[in-house]
Amino acid sequence: MSSDKECRPEIHYPCPWQYRLIGEEEAAMRAALAECIDVERCVLSEGNRSSGGRYMSLQVELIVMSEEERLGLYRCLADHAAIKMVL
Repeated sequence: MSSDKECRPEIHYPCPWQYRLIGEEEAAMRAALAECIDVERCVLSEGNRSSGGRYMSLQVELIVMSEEERLGLYRCLADHAAIKMVL
C-alpha cells in the first residue's frame, strides 16, 4: 500500500499558489482575507457568481515560501466564518 507521501506532488518553494474563496458577501470575504494574508502580497480577482446570486468567489494568487505557510494560510481562510469554502 502507498503512503500519503508517495502520492503527494513534489512542490518546490517558493512558488506561486492560488486559493479560490467561496462565500456569500464579498466585503466580508475581503476582510477575512486581510486578517489572514498581507493583501499587498496578493493578486485578487473576482470569480464566478452562482446562478441564484447567493454565492460568489474570489481568486487569490500569491507566492508561498513553504508548505507550512501554504497550509497555514489555507487553515486560516477555511476557519473564517465569512468563507464557506476554500479551493
